[in-house]
Amino acid sequence: MDMQQGTAPHSAFEFHGNWREFAPIAFTNLLLTIVTLGIYAFWARTRERRYLWSRTRFIDDRLEWTGTGLELFVGYLMALLFFLLPLALLNLLLQGMILQGHPGAAGLLVFVLYILLLYLIGVAIFRAIRYRLSRTFWHGIRGGSDTQGLAYGWQHLWRTILGFLALGLMVPWSMTSLWNRRWGEMSFGPYRFEANADWNHVIGRYLIFYLSPIALLILFAVLGMTGAVAFGGTINSSSPPNENMLIGIIVAATLFYILFFGVYGAVALFFYSAYYREAVGALELGPLAFDFTARTRDWIRLFLGNIGLVLVTLGLGMLFVPYRNWKFFVTHLEAYGELRLDELTQSATRAPTQGEGLLDAFDVGAF
Repeated sequence: MDMQQGTAPHSAFEFHGNWREFAPIAFTNLLLTIVTLGIYAFWARTRERRYLWSRTRFIDDRLEWTGTGLELFVGYLMALLFFLLPLALLNLLLQGMILQGHPGAAGLLVFVLYILLLYLIGVAIFRAIRYRLSRTFWHGIRGGSDTQGLAYGWQHLWRTILGFLALGLMVPWSMTSLWNRRWGEMSFGPYRFEANADWNHVIGRYLIFYLSPIALLILFAVLGMTGAVAFGGTINSSSPPNENMLIGIIVAATLFYILFFGVYGAVALFFYSAYYREAVGALELGPLAFDFTARTRDWIRLFLGNIGLVLVTLGLGMLFVPYRNWKFFVTHLEAYGELRLDELTQSATRAPTQGEGLLDAFDVGAF
């Protein structure tokens, strides 16, 4: 099955869903989640995935989601019991130390909790990807990983800390190296993923993102002085600002607030779009190579569309954000290479029995 670039008439990945088909699922899920006081949310997510996967075609067959709501629910309960409950008890101990006048011991405990949280988030991300691959079938073949993610948790811990210790300049290295680590432990069918993302390919954009707050602060200072002068005349350090000058400063601060979140958000997407193209483009699975075609403008359209949808519908549009995000991901995902179905065998990895409990408990994304 040849998927070499330039020879295939269609993309290897295609999405055939429709928001009108998705709407009954989304609204029914909302109603049942409200009625069950949130418990149905795990089954709701399963219904959404079953629809989205079934409308996603890879080459000649559609994906199939085989996970269940009960798996997600049990995974969440286990995360609460074995991780969040001990963290809550440690938090109570921390408050007791502060009240008893032991700030040094309390500070040490805060540090330990922070380290533990970073470790557990790494484990959560790894196990969520592992679970999703194990429940994704194509031609009856699934993915997975033989490792539990505990070792990756330590990798996530020290690489994240190192990335921020160098004044944040090593963050791209941390992101790409962790991407390579976690996907290097994954497989699909008989093939193991290989990831070789290079942080040097994205450091230029990251530096723009890194330095942009400084530029925005300078802009704010200029706007503040300009606004004060425009509304209140010359600035005299020996006299207090008058009412017009204060209005000018408020107007400048409002403009800065809008500019900061607008411009800084766009710059963040400018970096992230390059990072994601590099990460996916450096991913291989046996004879297959992948590519992600979304540019910065595509990410901006996605985020502005999601925000606009939620605002216009007074929050109800949040139901369709997972649909839009999945469609965006599949639409821009490409695969190249020659895949022979007669060489594919079922994955020998052990499938996890619980869902993404840690991921739900810490509310972090896996992708």
